[in-house]
Amino acid sequence: MSWKISRKIVLPLIMVLILTFVFSGCATTSNNQQSTTSTTTSSDNAKNTETIKIGFSMDNLALERWQKDRDLFVKRAKELGAEVLVQSANSDPQLQYSQCQNLIAQGIKVLVILPTDGSAIAPIVEEAYKAGVKVLAYDRLIMNSDLDYYVSFDNVKVGELQAEAITKLVPKGRYFLLEGSPTDNNAKLFYEGQMKVLKPLVDKGDIKIVGEQWAKNWDTNEAYKIMQNALTANNNKIDAVVAANDSTALGAIRALEEQKLAGKVPISGQDADLANCQLIVEGKQTMTVYKPIVLEATKAAEMAVAMAKGEKIETNGTVNNGKIDVPSVLVTPIAVDKNNMFDTVIKDGFQKLEEVYKNIPKDQWPKQ
Repeated sequence: MSWKISRKIVLPLIMVLILTFVFSGCATTSNNQQSTTSTTTSSDNAKNTETIKIGFSMDNLALERWQKDRDLFVKRAKELGAEVLVQSANSDPQLQYSQCQNLIAQGIKVLVILPTDGSAIAPIVEEAYKAGVKVLAYDRLIMNSDLDYYVSFDNVKVGELQAEAITKLVPKGRYFLLEGSPTDNNAKLFYEGQMKVLKPLVDKGDIKIVGEQWAKNWDTNEAYKIMQNALTANNNKIDAVVAANDSTALGAIRALEEQKLAGKVPISGQDADLANCQLIVEGKQTMTVYKPIVLEATKAAEMAVAMAKGEKIETNGTVNNGKIDVPSVLVTPIAVDKNNMFDTVIKDGFQKLEEVYKNIPKDQWPKQ
C-alpha cells in the first residue's frame, strides 16, 4: 500500500481518536463537578439538620428531687429534637468545673448548670462564651458572672412559706433554724424569706431563736447530728424547727424521734420528697414547700433549645448575681400540708397516692 493511500485512511482515524478523547475528558470533568456539588449540598443539609447538643451539669443525683429534674428536662429536650449530655458532680465543685469543661469540649451549644457552689463555678461562664456556648443557670444562681439566663422558683417566697406555716402553729416559743448548704445561694434566699417572717416576732420578744446551723451539701446525716446537738444543748426545750428542705428535715425528725418529740415539735421542709410527704400525712412533719418542678424543668429545656437557635426568650423577672441583673423565669412555690397534699402533690402526679399514704389505713385515705 502506498503512503498516499495510507495517509488518506490513517489521518481521519487519528482525528476521530483525538476528538473521542477530548469529548470523553469533557464528560468526565462535567460529571466530577456535579458529584462535588452534590457532596457540598449534602454537607450543608447535614449542618442545617444537625441535632442541637445541650450539656446539663448537675450538682448531684443523690437527692430524689434532682433525679426528677433530670428526667423531666431530658424528656422535654428530646421532644424538641435536642440531645442532652448529663453529668453529675457528686457535690464536688472542682469536679463540676472539669465536667463543664468536658461538656464544652464535646461541642454543646448551651450549657445548663445546677451549681454545687454558685461562686466557684462562675469562671466557667466566661470559658463557655469564648467557645461560643451560652449558659443557663438551673434552680441555683451562678454568682458574679455575665450569665445569659436563670430559671428557678421565687426562693425568698419559699422561706416565707416555711416560717409562716410554723409561726401559725407556734406564735411564741423557742425556735431552731436548720439551714441548707452554705455554698448554695438558694439557701441564703430561703433564710432571707424566713427572717422576713421571724424577725418582727423576735423583735417583739415572742420568739427566741436558740440556735441556727447550716448543713453542708443539704446532707441528711449532717442535719441529724446538728439536731441531736441542738436538743442536747437546749435540754430538749425546742418548740419549733424551721428546716430549709426535706433532706434536712428528715435528719432532724430522726433526732426528734429519738427523744419522742416527733409530731410534737412542728417542722418545715421543701421539695415534697416521698419520705417527707409520708411523714406529713403521718403527722411527724408539719409541711413542705412543693415546687412544681415539671414547670421549671420543662421551661428550662425549652429555654435551652431556644437559646441554641438564637430565639427570643420570654422572662418574668431579674435576679442580681452580684454583677448583673440576670434575666430570669421564676415559678411560684406552693405550701403543702396534710390538708392539701392530695390536691397538689398527688393530683399533679408528682407523688402517687398509694405511696404517700402507704402507712395510713385505707379508710383514712382522701376520696378521689
